[in-house]
Amino acid sequence: MATDEELIASHLDGDPGTFELLVERHSRELFHFLLRFAGNRALAEDVVQEAFLQVHISAASFDTSRRFKPWLFTIAANKARDMLRSRARRPEMPLDATLGSSDDSQTFADLLADDLDTPVQILDENEQREQVRRIVNQMPDNLREVLVLGYFHQFPYKEMAEILEIPLGTVKSRLHAAVTQFGRAWKAYLSRNP
Repeated sequence: MATDEELIASHLDGDPGTFELLVERHSRELFHFLLRFAGNRALAEDVVQEAFLQVHISAASFDTSRRFKPWLFTIAANKARDMLRSRARRPEMPLDATLGSSDDSQTFADLLADDLDTPVQILDENEQREQVRRIVNQMPDNLREVLVLGYFHQFPYKEMAEILEIPLGTVKSRLHAAVTQFGRAWKAYLSRNP
């Protein structure tokens, strides 16, 4: 089986289908990373597409002596940060916002198909997992990034440093701070919900 680096080189040589193999190989894990990072499914889906588009556009600048996966995750993390900043500047409409005139009580949520699980049902099914997400999402970006990369995706410290474009020592100190902050928040949650 070809390595990622061989696939990107083949793609640059015009071999059809090799880029698609890269997308198939990494899109699922990248999506899960972005979902944990951003806490928003739609944003994660958008960033996966944007990241692979950027990889396609920038493939010629990729150094094939380096590993592909950290490069891909670096692009995705940067795009996610940009989208989160952009969304922070633009208000979003909540699903319970009323559509049309005040006489019409239909909401955005009413437009969703009835046979789909509602967000409330999904949250009720897995309360602890959601609480973990809440805690992670409330962490500062620099701690959340390193925690998601280190614990959820199990990147080695060196690759985390490449992805985040920070020194190795900073990765270690941020990861320690992130674990400590998460641990405190989790203990507080458990004490409120025995």
